[in-house]
Amino acid sequence: MTVSEDGTEEDLGKLSQLLINPDTGKIEGCFVAVPGFLHSHHLFISVMDIVRFSTRLYVRHSEVLFPIEEHIRLLPLYLERRTLIKQPIRTETGKFVGWCQDIQFDTRHFMVEWIFPRRFFRWGTPLPLSSIIEVRKDAIIIRDTSIKDSEGKRVPTLLEQLPIKA
Repeated sequence: MTVSEDGTEEDLGKLSQLLINPDTGKIEGCFVAVPGFLHSHHLFISVMDIVRFSTRLYVRHSEVLFPIEEHIRLLPLYLERRTLIKQPIRTETGKFVGWCQDIQFDTRHFMVEWIFPRRFFRWGTPLPLSSIIEVRKDAIIIRDTSIKDSEGKRVPTLLEQLPIKA
């Protein structure tokens, strides 16, 4: 997606990545690949500086793009490397659901609403943000009750699978 300055329609670069707070699901900002002489460099823009989100991402001014290192509040979040996109998704019991290949978010409040797992060439059932228990560096952990089997029935939790002793 192209990032443009509001009013002048000047192209500033291409949207390359989102910085999502893994604890709240709030999108804190975006990385923009700005073309350079031999290679592009990535600058950061906070969601507070985004004017509107349509076929392009419009920002207040070109001067709101700068390195993530200058965002003292967001730098620790970035350095944690707990991402949503391209993370493996597992249940509480360790069952592999797929890889998070896409997200859906509210463009007004910049809050993630759904994550979309994919396993090989098949898309899985979309998962609401409320099904996520924890986002780790190595995986997104979801509730066992959030997934369904191939027949559309809810998969029983580990406790429900244990035999009941009389």
